[in-house]
Amino acid sequence: MNFLELVNKRKSIRSYTHEPVDRALIAQCMEAVRLAPSACNSQPWKFIAIDDPELLPEIKKATSSMGMNKWIHDVPVIIAVVMERGNFTSQLGGLIKQKDYANYDIGIAVEHFCLQAAELDLGTCIIGWFDEKKVKKLLGTGKQIPLLIAVGHPEKTPESRPRKSMNDIFSWNE
Repeated sequence: MNFLELVNKRKSIRSYTHEPVDRALIAQCMEAVRLAPSACNSQPWKFIAIDDPELLPEIKKATSSMGMNKWIHDVPVIIAVVMERGNFTSQLGGLIKQKDYANYDIGIAVEHFCLQAAELDLGTCIIGWFDEKKVKKLLGTGKQIPLLIAVGHPEKTPESRPRKSMNDIFSWNE
């Protein structure tokens, strides 16, 4: 498949089978993360795959509150994205330019993960709504966890959602 076919294939999946995900497939997704570009090559991330049958339900509880993420209970793997300190050059540049390069870099790395997963016929959903304090405690880290990624075999793939027209998102020279 070409790149645009892959991009079109990648959707936010919220319905999963109960089939376990082979750890070798997660490793392939992590290789895509490892190769992701970042500001000044700082690679300010660590990804933690959670599939432990005792820990996973606790992480799932931390993602479903106030009616959000009810679908999470069928997910066989959750990836926690931990923000690490960027290197000195990236931090200095971010300070000078008043930009949080680490957040941009994590976004790129997460999309690399999700695109690789889609190519492997895995479904993913990036999760921003969760009890970060609880997840940090469960994983034994004091570092920021900006995102989680649900990973599994899709039970069904949703239809493509409407997108803005090219004229609404792009122009030349102005």
